Amino acid sequence: MTTISELVPDRVAEGVYGVARKRRLHTKGGQAYLALELVDATGRLEARVWQDVDLLDGRFAEGDAVRVLGRVEKFRDRLQLEVKSIEAAPGVEPAALTPVGRRDLDDADGFLDFLAEELTHPGLKGVVARLLGDARLRAALRELPASLDGHHDYAGGLLEHTVGVATICRETAQLHPRLRSDLLVAAALLHDVGRTVELTRGPAFAPTPEGRLLGHVHLGLRLVEERAGGLAEAARVELLHAIASHHEARAARTAEAAVLYHANQLDAVAATRSVDGTGSAPA
Repeated sequence: MTTISELVPDRVAEGVYGVARKRRLHTKGGQAYLALELVDATGRLEARVWQDVDLLDGRFAEGDAVRVLGRVEKFRDRLQLEVKSIEAAPGVEPAALTPVGRRDLDDADGFLDFLAEELTHPGLKGVVARLLGDARLRAALRELPASLDGHHDYAGGLLEHTVGVATICRETAQLHPRLRSDLLVAAALLHDVGRTVELTRGPAFAPTPEGRLLGHVHLGLRLVEERAGGLAEAARVELLHAIASHHEARAARTAEAAVLYHANQLDAVAATRSVDGTGSAPA
């Protein structure tokens, strides 16, 4: 069996992969074909099914684990698999076939707890503790990406990004003591909790029904409000405002909200922007 990172052009490949994307399309001549994105723990690969489309289409669905036989070709300087045979792989957990980051998730989990424990404001510390103490939410942080087709777009990316943004905010507050550190770090720790109810597990990371319609920001605000009992009204409103505006610079009306916006952007750019001028992130 061949992992995606081991594939080379002009070779026959056989392996078990997750179906992250599946689309039925048509050529200019009207011929149906399947456009797939296959994944495993080592990477992602575009794949195409040109023959026996009707037969093979019925054998698997997006999100399944599949056993694939095909030939690796190079198309527009990227590898692509021309699929000859594909079928569901019973007994294989699809979520195990998702790309993962390089950071140890146990270490990231421990640092998340460290950042939360540093909070001294009783109300903010309580809200953060109630959310991060939720076993389902903590598991989702390790299983989900921070974004789709962007930064930290792999299993555990949500945890890595949360720790990254909160760390940037913590260091910024130390450089600028005028900032309300607890408000800023608490907002950073919770800014993407809505992803935990917006997305399902890999390999497809498909949106839930409410995730598709409401999005992670709205869902995150709802989660925080549900657990904000005991938090003074002024602090609650400022916390919600920072979370609500973390994707909109112009919407940020407090220094803490503006810093969270820029910390979110900085962590995303640092994780994805090329460092060698080639236009792609380092391997």
